[in-house]
Amino acid sequence: MDPDRVEKIQSDPRFQTLVAKRSRFAWQLSSVILMLYFGFILVVAFAPGILGTPLWPGAVTTIGIPVGILIIIAAFVITGLYVRRSNAEFDPEMASILEDSE
Repeated sequence: MDPDRVEKIQSDPRFQTLVAKRSRFAWQLSSVILMLYFGFILVVAFAPGILGTPLWPGAVTTIGIPVGILIIIAAFVITGLYVRRSNAEFDPEMASILEDSE
């Protein structure tokens, strides 16, 4: 890409707003998944009996298995949220900025 065009895009206030908005959203979603993951790890480290409790008396499967699966599913859902917002909001705005920079 032409260096002048890159500079024009980077100096566009809409681009700067878009980058800030996208970054803030990505950090929010990352924070959610990190809290879930590290919360799980902290429970494993400091209160393993909670996750080691059987789902019902005599069951082999413990509470930790569905909780771990839910964390994995949460990661997919959070990724889907980012992709959905990116496709609906961020990408069209970027396309508009690129079109105007030509």
